[in-house]
Amino acid sequence: MPEALRRAALAYHAEGRPGKIAVVPTKPCDTQRELGLAYTPGVAAPVREIAADPEAAYLYTAKPNLVAVITDGTAVLGLGNVGALAGKPVMEGKGVLFKRFADIDVFDIEVNASSPEHFIDVVTAIAPTFGGINLEDIAAPQCFAIEAELSRRLDIPVFHDDQHGTAIIVAAGLLNALEIQGKQLDDVRIVCLGAGAAGIASMRLLVALGADRENMLLVDRQGVLHGGSPNLNPYKSEFICECPERTLRDSLAGADIFIGVSAGNLVDGSMLRVMTPRPIVFALSNPDPEIHPNEAHAARSDLVMATGRTDFPNQVNNVLGFPYIFRGALDVRARQITRSMHIAAVHALCALARAPVPSEVLDAYGLREMAFGPDYILPKPLDPRLKTHIPPAVAQAAIAAGVARLPYPAHYPAPNDCL
Repeated sequence: MPEALRRAALAYHAEGRPGKIAVVPTKPCDTQRELGLAYTPGVAAPVREIAADPEAAYLYTAKPNLVAVITDGTAVLGLGNVGALAGKPVMEGKGVLFKRFADIDVFDIEVNASSPEHFIDVVTAIAPTFGGINLEDIAAPQCFAIEAELSRRLDIPVFHDDQHGTAIIVAAGLLNALEIQGKQLDDVRIVCLGAGAAGIASMRLLVALGADRENMLLVDRQGVLHGGSPNLNPYKSEFICECPERTLRDSLAGADIFIGVSAGNLVDGSMLRVMTPRPIVFALSNPDPEIHPNEAHAARSDLVMATGRTDFPNQVNNVLGFPYIFRGALDVRARQITRSMHIAAVHALCALARAPVPSEVLDAYGLREMAFGPDYILPKPLDPRLKTHIPPAVAQAAIAAGVARLPYPAHYPAPNDCL
């Protein structure tokens, strides 16, 4: 990180009240009567109601709009296992995004857990506080078992954003890129570099959307995953391939799609030149992509490319997903977030990117025009239509899946009439 940016970031977090979030009362507490309603003796009334019927907590407390952003600090951004406390600035930042984009309140929770089982027990114990759980920055492969067990134990949405948030945005961008390149998901060869949470979740979601598992190669630090690969686990083993390719360079020969969720500068132009005509390259490592866009475009003038950066077209940014997915899930009081809800979010994002871009979005980005095409395959994060289009799609999917406890919200657009 450049020194000037480091200093600016530290000042941003330290100046005024330290940190980035605060708790703000939502009811007046300025008179003796209001104080008596907010706390004793008045607070006893909702306590008795909730004791008699736990569902009353959704009526009398902040629970229906409150999400826990929880980490154990084992995989914080690209910094690795820095510990739970060091992950707090990231969790606070996630809280800012939840509030800014979907008006969802957040408590950030940093857990010093001695094991995945300990972490699961802690989250289970505090879950009654919340309407949903956003797991964050938890290392693979433990993250898969943690999310699965918490989803089994709890009756509120549990969502590991490093898995599903990334996968949903990747899938939406890829479907639109395939449309532009004139290719079909069930007929393309996909190479994914990175066999952690994001890589495995992205491959799983693409299979659910129709990709052929036999045409997918997953590559980790040791090369293409196959039956004899070292350090296999049950999650990597889902994507082992008994094929002759062993290196990343080998795997890209004849590939249609490259997805990078690994580390910077692992791909060069010569690797892209052996891909098929009209390739798709998602180099998502931050801050340094697996291949720099300038080098990629110099090697292949016919590609569609995305990165995780704001300073190039087609940013794959999880903020396009998680605030609105939780908004939709909370608004119908979903018991969980299902695969069908993931897929609904994918298709809603695809459709939004293909719709005409309103002037307010162009103004926010200082642009005269923006239209579906090689440099615009995903909506922009500051597009206000995300809040009116993604949550309804997710809510509809929750209702159809039978996991919603409330009907489709009256204040939402008419079902199937978002665009």
